[in-house]
Amino acid sequence: MTLTDQQKRICEQVINAFESSTATGKYGLISIMDDGPHNVKQISYGRSQTTEYGNLEELLEMYVNEKGTYSNELNPYLPKIGVDPLVNDSAFKKILKDAGVNDPIMRQVQDQFFDVRYFQPAMRWMDDNGFSLPLSALVIYDSYIHSGSIMMWLRKRFPESSPRNGGDEKTWITQYVDARHAWLTNHSSQLLRNTVYRTACFKGEIARSNWDLDILPIRAHGVDIFG
Repeated sequence: MTLTDQQKRICEQVINAFESSTATGKYGLISIMDDGPHNVKQISYGRSQTTEYGNLEELLEMYVNEKGTYSNELNPYLPKIGVDPLVNDSAFKKILKDAGVNDPIMRQVQDQFFDVRYFQPAMRWMDDNGFSLPLSALVIYDSYIHSGSIMMWLRKRFPESSPRNGGDEKTWITQYVDARHAWLTNHSSQLLRNTVYRTACFKGEIARSNWDLDILPIRAHGVDIFG
């Protein structure tokens, strides 16, 4: 899968808008969500939001290794992340926010982290399954950010085969977005129901036949994306 620099930037900016309501992303943003293990509260952090019980430790370990301004303050927390709840640790949350707002190294590390941890695996999945369109890249990247992968059980809810298996790419993406939209709309969790704006955005771009992401702006969660 090969995207132009602008197409990749549009993908990143749409995800930033979904996660932090800005195209550029809020690197110091901290949200508290009831979506940890067994629905416990957890910290969600950064430009595209990684979580306390997810990959936050990996992000902060990268930052500490790069010797960012706040490395010495964050280093003692590394063994605690995902083990001891930190959602009520105001000192930890302040360090996270300060690092994201004030330290260019944290912003650089986050850009690298979200690319390596989410964007590149999404593009490999696309290649493995025969996808090639930029809008497909955006839809699949969002699934990796939001759900960690393309979920197999969701794929079973629509009939189209992947392009690698002889299916039509636009039909597969349309059916996948529709299935994901229905899942989010009817989910028992209000938190997930509240994220239906993601698939609503994609349904709008499909309706505009914006498969090359060249019809701009794209309206994403109230933000106009110009690339």
